[in-house]
Amino acid sequence: MIVFIGPSGAGKSRLGKRVARLLDVPFADTDKTITAEHGPIPQIFREHGEPHFRALERDAVVRGLAGDGILSLGGGAILDADTQRDLADHRVVFLTITPEAVAPRIAGDADRPLVQNGVADWVALNAPRWEIYKRLADATFDTSHRPNDKLAEEVAAWLTT
Repeated sequence: MIVFIGPSGAGKSRLGKRVARLLDVPFADTDKTITAEHGPIPQIFREHGEPHFRALERDAVVRGLAGDGILSLGGGAILDADTQRDLADHRVVFLTITPEAVAPRIAGDADRPLVQNGVADWVALNAPRWEIYKRLADATFDTSHRPNDKLAEEVAAWLTT
C-alpha cells in the first residue's frame, strides 16, 4: 500500500487518484470512506465530537491499509500513535503546500470543520503536525504551484524506482 499524507488542501485525494490511474492500481480515501458510511464529516463533528470522528477515522485507516494500491489519509489521521506505527510498513508520500497556495482551496469549504476560519486556522492546526508528517514520509512533494498532472507523473516515477 502507498499512503498519501499531508495537511488538508494539499491535494492528497486529487493527486492520489491521478497516481493510481497512472499505476493502474486501486485508490481509496479514508475521508470518503467515513462519509459514505457515517455521513458528512462536519455533521459527525457537530453531533459526536472530534474524538468520535478520530475513532471512525482509525477504523477507516486500518481497513484501508489492508487493501492494495493508494490510500489517502485525512490530515489528522497521523495523530494516532497506532496509525503512525502502521505506516512504518508502507511507502508514505507527504504532500506539502504553502499557506498562500492553500488559501483559495480551503476558502468557504464547509467540509473542513477544523479550518472554518481560513488560513489562520490551517496554519495553527498544521504547525504541530508538520514534524510528524516529515518523520513518517519516505518522500515529500510540494503541491503549491505545480500542475497536478506533472506532479502525478513525478510521484508515479518515484514509486516505480
